[in-house]
Amino acid sequence: MIDVTQRGGGAVRTLAAIPNLDALFTARLRQGVKSALADEQGAIVFSAPPVGAWTVGLDRGRVHLSRGRARHARTVITADPSTLASVLEGRISGVSAYLDHGLTVRGDLALALQMDGAFDVGERPTSHPVIKATTVLGARASYLEAGPADAPPVILIHGLGATNASMLPLVPDLARDHRVLAPDFPGFGASEAPRWRYRPGDLATWIRAFSDTVGAGKPSLIGNSLGGRVALEVGMTMPETADRLVLLCPSPAFRRFREFAPLLRLLPPELLTAPVRLPHRVIVTIIRTFFADPERLPRPWYDSAADEFTRVMGDYRHRRAFFAAMRQIYLDEPYGEDGFWDRLPALGTPSLFVWGDRDWLVPSAFAEHVMRALPQAESVVLPDCGHVPQFEHPDATTNLIRTFLTQAERLY
Repeated sequence: MIDVTQRGGGAVRTLAAIPNLDALFTARLRQGVKSALADEQGAIVFSAPPVGAWTVGLDRGRVHLSRGRARHARTVITADPSTLASVLEGRISGVSAYLDHGLTVRGDLALALQMDGAFDVGERPTSHPVIKATTVLGARASYLEAGPADAPPVILIHGLGATNASMLPLVPDLARDHRVLAPDFPGFGASEAPRWRYRPGDLATWIRAFSDTVGAGKPSLIGNSLGGRVALEVGMTMPETADRLVLLCPSPAFRRFREFAPLLRLLPPELLTAPVRLPHRVIVTIIRTFFADPERLPRPWYDSAADEFTRVMGDYRHRRAFFAAMRQIYLDEPYGEDGFWDRLPALGTPSLFVWGDRDWLVPSAFAEHVMRALPQAESVVLPDCGHVPQFEHPDATTNLIRTFLTQAERLY
């Protein structure tokens, strides 16, 4: 690489240092990879234009390295040479490089997240996220962890059709002084998909079991969309489980348009699980509708999200989980002894609601109904915001969360 600068009216050429990526890859693979990749198979391509590309092959704990691109890679990770070297050396995390637009991922996003922290580079900053796995209620669960182990715990809970990657913008800041845990729900992302009904109560029970399994004590829960609905269910039915709740555009029970609920109750999720292969561009177009201004997000992020959705939905068990959860959102009872809106006023856990004023999926008009039920809660409507505030307005969302989590205890 040649850097041209002006000095004294003339051009002076200086050579910028090009990292020796061959040596870095060789050193890292000689140390092996951590247990999160012990069962993985397939090829991961690391591309660093214009220097070249490397393929890391995984075969259930065995790892090999070759120069060049594998033809059928599960994941392609692309970055400039200096960014890739910084990640390999552990100076920055892959998550930070991704969020700063210096690194892109195509293909299996969950596998790319597993690679972040998979190499032994010595002691890393505690804020660097690492993917781990555990077993919760009999099913293998994948989760991301970052931050000091003895810091106040927070659990980030993704929405329907998403994975823990949808919560990544919140991780770097919160991990400075919180133990951050971001699981993939069972049936989503890299977690196993048991044959459940996927009701809010089922997922709330899972969150409590996950918290107990990883020793999170009494965490604060931060949920987006379906994740917000599950966090509310935890607060309403297991108040001893959560310290505080942050609900980002939570999906409440439908108050209207319930004409088809009796029919849908008769239809099992299996009837909806036939594979539907949508073109990549169509999936990207759908994802873009979740944002007030889709141009705020770079195109590579949409590509990553669309690739991951296609990968997960290619598996029957995960496809069934998706449709089962979507079905339960519509069937969520609004009123009655088990009704969401009749139970909501009893919520005693300190709660912050964040809405987007241009969210067509969960309109901000729900804020009025929530505040009528919970006048003691905090509620903020973000202007020019869609359904995913942590991506569209990450700084404002993080500031709201941090203020809420750190302020003095209030009376409820």
